[in-house]
Formats: sequence, structure tokens, C-alpha cells
Amino acid sequence: MSRLLIKNARLVNEGETRDADVLIKGERIEKIGSGLSVDENTKVLDAGGKLLMPGMIDDQVHFREPGLTNKGDLATESAAAVAGGITGFMDMPNVNPQTTTREALADKYELATGRCRANYGFYLGATNRNVEEIKALKVGESCGIKAFMGASTGDMLVDNPEALENLFKFAPVIVLTHCEHSPTIRDNEARAKVEFGENVPMTEHPRIRSANACLLSSSQAVDLARRHDALLHVLHLTTAIEMGLFAKGHRSGKRITAEVCVHHLWFDESRYEELGTRIKCNPAIKTATDRAALIKAVNDDRIDIIATDHAPHTISEKGKTYFKAPAGLPLVQHALLCLFDLAHAGELSNERIVDKTSHAVADIFGVVDRGYVREGYYADLVIIDPARPTVVTSASLLAKCHWSPFDGHAFRSTVDTTIVNGSVVYQDGQLTGEIAGQKMAFNRAR
Repeated sequence: MSRLLIKNARLVNEGETRDADVLIKGERIEKIGSGLSVDENTKVLDAGGKLLMPGMIDDQVHFREPGLTNKGDLATESAAAVAGGITGFMDMPNVNPQTTTREALADKYELATGRCRANYGFYLGATNRNVEEIKALKVGESCGIKAFMGASTGDMLVDNPEALENLFKFAPVIVLTHCEHSPTIRDNEARAKVEFGENVPMTEHPRIRSANACLLSSSQAVDLARRHDALLHVLHLTTAIEMGLFAKGHRSGKRITAEVCVHHLWFDESRYEELGTRIKCNPAIKTATDRAALIKAVNDDRIDIIATDHAPHTISEKGKTYFKAPAGLPLVQHALLCLFDLAHAGELSNERIVDKTSHAVADIFGVVDRGYVREGYYADLVIIDPARPTVVTSASLLAKCHWSPFDGHAFRSTVDTTIVNGSVVYQDGQLTGEIAGQKMAFNRAR
């Protein structure tokens, strides 16, 4: 069995940063210590004082397979993910065919086998009509159940009151919600059309996808979860006003948890003039005040997880007018770099970044033996060089859509090395060719 020693690292893990060596045997971490000795058959990777941490587990991505593979697929987007230090991802069900049955879920896992550079899990999607599939779902078959409580594609909008009650009553695992109130959004769209016609400027997006539309829906989700004592995780929160719905404190004491995405921590509405539809996403990027409130909520442990909502579209699609341009950004390759820039600016700590992108995800979803640097755990690791900048160029992009909202930006850090299940999958700016991703195991039941 192969062995790899990472020496001279600054290990960021479980709330502290310390000097450490990490010895990997096969797929797992064998020993954590200092001055570890090895035999001549052990490969040695000298971290040279760089940061070593558990790889990010991204609980919200849209890798577009099956059926939408002109935008991205499991192979291309997992390549971009490991280049960004993401060692695990959980993919959403709004594909074609939609992942709204256990059979479709099994088919999607089969599609992923042997093709993903990062570890993977898939959601079962809720609809107004698939409560029997939800009841039949077994713990471990899926990372969770996704419900679009707002505008969505196909028939995945769950807006029937009885279907919502049944979802929260019968879900055997955690329920995740996209919360926007569709009637409010439709009213706001109608008002915008009266004022601007079809040429609505992107600056109207946070008023159309308004804070009130978010609050109405997220309040409903929280109420449903409380009444049915369900596990609930509210995705991609964007507003200051919603923060009052969520408790401060460690996730171990919560049944209702909250997430923010990197682009809502990074951008605010002042960037619409420059970037236009390239930063069109749902829920919308909102005000500088909202952005500051989200960062505060991360630091207060009111928000539990930081994710990406990586959602690639072709650049030609993004070049359309407001109502025709789809919502979503490609983000996995630069998410951690965004967060470490925020750390450089004093808005987050390195330890909190690791907690919100790795530890908390493993705890909330019950990811087995991952998300921490611990002896006996899978060796899913990333080395970050905080002193070497990364300039975003077209040539460096690995997502199939081949554009980035960060084009030309110089991040202050670099993803040096990514290790998945003990295999080096990305190093020194290059994929190594290793396809090491495995299906993640989940053990958190209702």
C-alpha cells in the first residue's frame, strides 16, 4: 500500500493552526505528528510552511449531468473543483431527466463511477407529486432532499401546501430549500416591465428577486421544519433580514441550519454595472449592507456552511437580455481563493474558513470519515500557498463553460496541491490525471 508523507505543513484543523506532518497510507491518514520518520519507499511532499487543511466539501453544485452537458459535466466540473481545493461535492437534481426518483438517483451514481476527480453525493429532488419516493428513500442513498420553494425548471417547484407538509413530515433525511416567494417575484417582474419594457437593467435584479421574496419563503420553510421537527438546511441566504430566523451557536445544537455562498460574500449590487448578467444568480446578489450582515453571521455562527452553488452556463447564454439570460455562475475553481482573500482582509479567519467549508458540512450531512484531518479519516486534503498570487486567466479555467466572473482578478493565494483519497489529483497548476473520486457515505438520519 502506497505511503505519502506531507511534512513541514501549517495544519489548519479543528479550530487551531499548528506545525504538523501528516502520513497517509493508501486512502487514509495514518499518523499526524511532528518529525515523523518514514522508510525509503514513502513519497515525501514538503509543504514548506504552506497551509494544509481538509479539502472543501461543497454541498451545493450544478454539474449539469445528465442532459445539460453542453454547459458542464461530472468530469469537467470535478476537474475544476479539485483545482480549487474542493475534494467533495453534492450535486443538485435539476438535470434532465430530473433526479426525482430513486431509480434516477441510482442511475446518476452509475454515471459518476470512475469519472469524478472529487468525491460525490447526489440529492433526490422533491416535487408536488413524489411523496412516495421521499418516503421510500433510505438513509445513505442520497445526501439529502432538495426542494425549490421558488421558481425552478420543469416541475420541481414545490408550491402545493399539502406537498410541502408531506415533505417535512416524511423526509427521512435532511431537507434543503431554495427559498424565494414566486408570487412576489412575478409581481416585481411585472412592475419592472411596465417601467423598462423588455430591456430591464441588471441593476433591477435584487429588487425583482427582493429581500422580501426571500424572507417570505425562508420563514415558511423554518416554520414547516419546526412544526414537523424536521432537519432543515436553508441554502444560499442573501439578506440581513433573514438572519433573524437562525440561531447563533454550534451546529451540534441545531436542527435548522443555514448556508451562504461565496459570491454573496464577495460581490454586492455595485458590481452589476460592470459584470451584468455574469453575476446574475438566484437568489440575487444584494446590497453592501446585506453582504456585511452575511459575513457577520458567518463569524457569529448563525450561518453554518459556506458553499458555491456552482452553476455554469455558456457565455452566449449569459450574453442575452435580462429575462432571457439564465441565472448562475461558475465558481468551484476559485471559491477557496475568494475566502482566503477575505481572510487577508480581516473579514474571516483561516480556522473559520475550514470550519464552514469542511467540518460543518461533514457534521450536518453525516459525511462518514471526511471533513477533518484525523487519523483514520480519508486523506482528502488541500495545500494552500497564502503568499503566491493566482491571476485568473482564460487559459487557466477548467470548467466547460470556460469563463469566470473573476476574469483578470489577482487572488492573493494559490491552491498548491489537492489530494483525494490519498491520491494527488492536482499539483503546481496541473491536473495529475488521477481519477480518485468516490461516492461519499452519509449516515445522518432524521
